[in-house]
Amino acid sequence: MSSLRQIAFYGKGGIGKSTTSQNTLAALAELGQRIMIVGCDPKADSTRLMLHAKAQDTILSLAAEAGSVEDLELEDVLKIGYKDIKCVESGGPEPGVGCAGRGVITSINFLEENGAYDDLDYVSYDVLGDVVCGGFAMPIRENKAQEIYIVMSGEMMAMYAANNISKGILKYANSGGVRLGGLICNERQTDKELELAESLAKKLGTELIYFVPRDNIVQHAELRRMTVVEYAPESRQADHYRALARKIHENAGNGVIPTPITMDELEDLLMEHGIMKQVDETQVGKTAAELSVA
Repeated sequence: MSSLRQIAFYGKGGIGKSTTSQNTLAALAELGQRIMIVGCDPKADSTRLMLHAKAQDTILSLAAEAGSVEDLELEDVLKIGYKDIKCVESGGPEPGVGCAGRGVITSINFLEENGAYDDLDYVSYDVLGDVVCGGFAMPIRENKAQEIYIVMSGEMMAMYAANNISKGILKYANSGGVRLGGLICNERQTDKELELAESLAKKLGTELIYFVPRDNIVQHAELRRMTVVEYAPESRQADHYRALARKIHENAGNGVIPTPITMDELEDLLMEHGIMKQVDETQVGKTAAELSVA
C-alpha cells in the first residue's frame, strides 16, 4: 500500500485557492489517486466543484443539530464527488461568534477516529487565508499536513500572505515534519507576475511549482459548479491543471523549510522589478496641496 500524503493548500483569501486545489485534485484523481478533501474554510466552498453543490453540510453544523460530534456517523459528513473523491467540510461558527479554527480541530479528530483516512493516497486540506490563528494553523501545528502548497499571485498582498504562511511553516517545521512543497502562481495578469513569483520562491528557498494562466473557462466551469477538468476535459486549461497535478505527484519528499523574508525585503523585491517606486521619506505625511507647493 502506498504511504498517505497529507498536503494542504494555503493562500490569501480570494486568490482562487479552492478553485486551484479542486481542479488539481480532480486531475490527480484522473491519475488513479484515492483522495479526500477536508475543507478548512468556514465558507464551506472547498468541495462544491466536486459535488456540483452550493455548499456541503459541515461537521460543525451537523454536530450542532445532532447534539454533539459524537452523535454523528461518518456517512453523515462524508460525501463522494467527482472520480470518487471523498469530500468533507469542517465548517465554522456564525460570523462574529467563536473561533472558526475549532471546526478544523474537531473535524480532523472526528475523521481520524472514524477511519476516514484509511485506504487513501492523498488527504488535502484547503485552508483559509493567512496563518494568524492557531485553529487554521492546525494542519501544520499538529503535523497533519506534511506538504504545504501556497497559492499566490503577483499582487503585493498575495505575496505578503505567502511570506506570512512561510513563517507559520517555519515555526512548526523543527517540531514536526511539515515542509513547504512550493508556490503555485494563479495568474492575475499583473506586471512581471512570473518573474515576481519566481523571485519570491527563490527568496523563500523553494520553487515555483507551476504558473497557472488565467482563462475565462475557469469561471464558465465554476458557474456550473464543476472543475475545468470535468467541464472541459479537452481544454488547454484542463491540461495545465493536469501538469500541476503531475508536478505535485512527483514532488514527494522534496519539501523545504522555508526562509521567510522581512517586509522591507519584500518591498525591495517589488522595487527591483519596478512594481513599487522608492518612497521619498521627505514626502511622507504630506498632503497633495503641501506637495504641490513644494
